[in-house]
Amino acid sequence: MAAAQVSDHILQRLREWGVREVFGYPGDGINGLVAAFGRADTCPRFVQARHEEMAAFQATGYAKFSGRVGVCTATSGPGAIHLLNGLYDAKLDHVPVVAIVGQTARSAMGGSYQQEVDLQSLYKDVAADYLVEVNVSSQLPNAIDRAFRTAISRRSPTAVIIPADLQEEKYEPPRHEFKQMPSSPPSLPETVTVAPDDGIRHAAEVLNAGSKVAVLIGQGARTAAAEVVEIAELTGAGVAKALLGKDVLSDELPFVTGPIGLLGSRPSYEMMRDCDTLLIVGSNFPYTQFLPDLDQARAVQIDIDGTRIGMRYPTEVNLVGDAEATLRAMIPMVNHKQDRSWRHGIEKNVERWWKTVERQSMLDADPINPMRIVWELSQRIPDNAIVTADSGSSTNWYARCLRMRGEMRGSLSGTLATMGPGVPYAIGAKFAHPDLPVVALVGDGAMQMNGLAELMTIARYQHLWDDRRLIVCVFHNNDLNQVTWELRAMGGAPKFEESQSLPDVSYADLARDMGLESVAVADAGAIGPAWDYALTADGPVLLDIRCDPEVPPIPPHASYEQMKDMAAAVVRGDPNAWHLMVQGAKTKAQEFRS
Repeated sequence: MAAAQVSDHILQRLREWGVREVFGYPGDGINGLVAAFGRADTCPRFVQARHEEMAAFQATGYAKFSGRVGVCTATSGPGAIHLLNGLYDAKLDHVPVVAIVGQTARSAMGGSYQQEVDLQSLYKDVAADYLVEVNVSSQLPNAIDRAFRTAISRRSPTAVIIPADLQEEKYEPPRHEFKQMPSSPPSLPETVTVAPDDGIRHAAEVLNAGSKVAVLIGQGARTAAAEVVEIAELTGAGVAKALLGKDVLSDELPFVTGPIGLLGSRPSYEMMRDCDTLLIVGSNFPYTQFLPDLDQARAVQIDIDGTRIGMRYPTEVNLVGDAEATLRAMIPMVNHKQDRSWRHGIEKNVERWWKTVERQSMLDADPINPMRIVWELSQRIPDNAIVTADSGSSTNWYARCLRMRGEMRGSLSGTLATMGPGVPYAIGAKFAHPDLPVVALVGDGAMQMNGLAELMTIARYQHLWDDRRLIVCVFHNNDLNQVTWELRAMGGAPKFEESQSLPDVSYADLARDMGLESVAVADAGAIGPAWDYALTADGPVLLDIRCDPEVPPIPPHASYEQMKDMAAAVVRGDPNAWHLMVQGAKTKAQEFRS
């Protein structure tokens, strides 16, 4: 049998790390690696995206929903460049991804050869935690192992650059001699870091002293959901969720106030406005203006990463440690508050808010209220479904209208907030959990940008999934809607048609052309039946739902005065000024109904 090439050894090491799929796109810079995939009998499987950026998003979505490392690959030059946006998404949301990137042959380096790009300079920020170029085979397996261990330990993307000619050379392992670097078998020691006892005691004292305790959780609290609930019960607190932490706690819990910030709920806004104590668990929610006034609340923060402590609020106690273990150590020190008036007020506000959201969702619009699309989904979605959301005005409706329950999971590009990950995240989620239904909520701008092409990827790989349900819901309003609203609300400018209007196409027809079932919806009464059909189908379905771009994503703190100021700006030339103001007034009015 022929000696193993470097590329064969790389795939062998990936198998030893438990990698089942590598998301990528071929090119001559990774020809050796592609040939090795051909010899590997789909172990791991090469999942061909339509574009390298989508491969990186798929790896990121896979990592988010599986808890394992996502792996992507691309050729040298343009392929490596295309990976960057998806890798930055992983970096900013603290997701473990390993990128294996080709490079021009070593003999041509430095000669301005075709597709030669200085990849170490290009990747030094996005893969700052670990970036290596492998130039001799004996650097392996250490380079691959360090990439994985660093990605897992630092929750970040890492990159391994492998020149094209090296991939096809015979693999020579490191030797037992000077300047050789062996590596232990793939494994990662299980370590649980608990904050120091004195800090935990101080934190408990702060929580015990407060009479109006608020809790803010992010994705870092995911393993500590039970402990967060216990702390909330002891202190009588309400719990707000940063967007990446939307799926950490069920919205069925009466004290969960829902999202916070520009895409947030009124109960979260009011709880932060009125609290005297704040506990932040696993979140670096960036918008300080939605937290208590800087001199209002005594604050405690728990985070596994000490570099992210105290960045958003002047916290009194900073606990660096695993959220679950740290809260578990704190719980015996926290007193049960007898006065439940603060909690009762929060629960009344939450109950009233969900009624408000329902009324807002059921308002008439032209042709369909986009809030109703998610509200109707929320009444039907299985308790074990995964939901991915894209960036745009539809993100507002995902944040506010979708009630998480059971074992539901959801995510999106939280910190980078890039357009385009909704569909590839869903693909990554299906490879992570082929037995679960997945729903992608995507605006038509993101769909035109890159989601359409990935419908072909869904059609191609659907046969691999035990549960083939993958629903792509397109919010079809022919407008780059979030930016349109930002122009109006932040810039005081009317909609600029040349930049904001989108070509009108039938996403349902395009999906059918790509081999998927689809349903076109233009009447509000058809939304529920469309979801029923898609959720009981035996394969992927695209829902093309035409909706009104003038339903405003009004933040919970917006006053009538602010709305009047915005209206004054848009009437100066907005093409839909009157309809916009009517929809805004109707929507806001629902908050003031009992």
